Amino acid sequence: MSTTTELAELHELIGNLRRCVTSLRARYGDAPAMRRIVNDAERMLNDIDRLDIDAAELEMRGTPAHPRPTEKVTIPDTDYASDFWQGVDDEGLGGSR
Repeated sequence: MSTTTELAELHELIGNLRRCVTSLRARYGDAPAMRRIVNDAERMLNDIDRLDIDAAELEMRGTPAHPRPTEKVTIPDTDYASDFWQGVDDEGLGGSR
């Protein structure tokens, strides 16, 4: 199934959610539990809107947003010069070097 089809199905389900919440709200009114349900549904709808924005931004290609670097950087195993760490706190041990 393509991403476009999946998003269309998701929007159909969201439409069903809206109808159900509207029906429940008409039945139970403005009770605290109903307000929580409405708030939860609104959060889900907002998340779906963000999903649409992200899918459009990625052009629904399924490719990573950050391509892997083509050049490898070699990091030497030798110690750094002692003045490199001067004045830096080593938070892992609680002291300074």
